[in-house]
Amino acid sequence: MPEPSMPEPSMSAPSTSAPYVHLSATDVLESVAAYGEYGETEIKQLRQSWDGLPVDRFMKGGASYRRRRYSEFQLTDRGLVRAPHGAFRQSLAVNPLHGGVAREFEPVEQEVAESPLLTALVRTLLARLPGSFDSATGGIGIHQIRIVASREAEGLPAPEGIHEDGHHFVAQVLLRRENVEGGVSQVYDRDKNPLFRTLLTEPFETVVIDDRRVFHGVSAVEVAEGTPVGVRDMMLVDFFPRTAEQDASDHPESR
Repeated sequence: MPEPSMPEPSMSAPSTSAPYVHLSATDVLESVAAYGEYGETEIKQLRQSWDGLPVDRFMKGGASYRRRRYSEFQLTDRGLVRAPHGAFRQSLAVNPLHGGVAREFEPVEQEVAESPLLTALVRTLLARLPGSFDSATGGIGIHQIRIVASREAEGLPAPEGIHEDGHHFVAQVLLRRENVEGGVSQVYDRDKNPLFRTLLTEPFETVVIDDRRVFHGVSAVEVAEGTPVGVRDMMLVDFFPRTAEQDASDHPESR
């Protein structure tokens, strides 16, 4: 399937007929560079932050192969501003496996939250959304997720199968892939017919989807032959409209 043409980085992305975009690592890093100079040190520090992720204690059956942090932000002229920490919520209709539960993940570490590289990455993704989004009134969720595969067990990046997340847009950014096989990213139309599939292999290679127009999934991750353990690190960036309750919690003086 031919790749959609990509706009230049900007704060307002024009809509496109395709419900997803696939961005190469080179494309993402070149776009990030338009917002400042970020060298190997900044990139290494961001990627290394995945090494400190705690186990996702909300996995069914006590599974421990997923590590996770989550925080919500707003994007302002000053950069990313962290919202008061709270639970990550999805409805049962959207997520039959984990929906209906207030999942309180550990927050993104402060050094990561304040990283100019992270802000530049979010601005790059905002400019490449397959549709329009008002960042002034919208929220941005940052998930750091590590899937660990071992000889004892494979890892399931999407244990709920083919699904939606309940947001407007979701960016899936690969940060690390070591000693693993599988983990194919897949996009489906609303009748769950396959539209697109790709194996993300290079750090910062990305798929961005319109979560209202497609479903998505990821195949199982298995440890590579001859190695005891492997990892797949992803950053998921959610773009969603904020509610009046969220705005009030950020500005209690307005209540």
